[in-house]
Amino acid sequence: MTALAQEAPVTMSEITTPEDTTPGPELDEVLWQAWKAMELPEGFHAEIIEGFIEVSPTGRHSHSRISFQLRRQLTQYLDKQSSAYAVTNDTNVVHGRQVWIPDTVIALEDAILASADDSEFVAEDGIGLDVRSVALVAEVVSPGHDCKKRDRVRKRRAYAGAGIPVYVIIDDYDGRGTVTVLSSPSPDRAAYAESHRVPYGKDVIIPEGPAKGFVIGEDITGPPRNT
Repeated sequence: MTALAQEAPVTMSEITTPEDTTPGPELDEVLWQAWKAMELPEGFHAEIIEGFIEVSPTGRHSHSRISFQLRRQLTQYLDKQSSAYAVTNDTNVVHGRQVWIPDTVIALEDAILASADDSEFVAEDGIGLDVRSVALVAEVVSPGHDCKKRDRVRKRRAYAGAGIPVYVIIDDYDGRGTVTVLSSPSPDRAAYAESHRVPYGKDVIIPEGPAKGFVIGEDITGPPRNT
């Protein structure tokens, strides 16, 4: 249900660069208006990523279990820190005329709780969170070539281009499972300068932001997958 051409398989070790062509303002606006007008069946959501509207189903059980564990433990961690940030999900994150729905988002709590007309961090018409309020996004990779490419490559570029400080990718389908923590975005290059990738069974630590020091380990991902 996407308008994407088939491409060669991608692994997390691939060096990615922005596309040679980017959508212009007129196409951006057309896509934006089309996205706002969409009525999807229950269990599907749509995002605008690098000039395409992409429609995806909700995740499998393993996907929802990992997402739940990550959100629950991040919430507990931030509560202990008395942080100004909170954890949410199923939320539109808006940057210009792009919109994404990460599996997990850490954003300013005031922005999450704000009404549509009283916060600079709520996007137009209350359609979602302005990306400026976001400190971390996480994606749990779903099966299928397009799903893998979306989280590993296209969203990696998009989130870096938007300046989101930390992007976490939890990937059941990279070997026996890996967690990649990306940080230090360079928006002009649409790339993250720092990348820490570990296999399931080993811990990785969030390096910066309100979740700095938070550990992602086997209690969130589960054990290494059988191949």
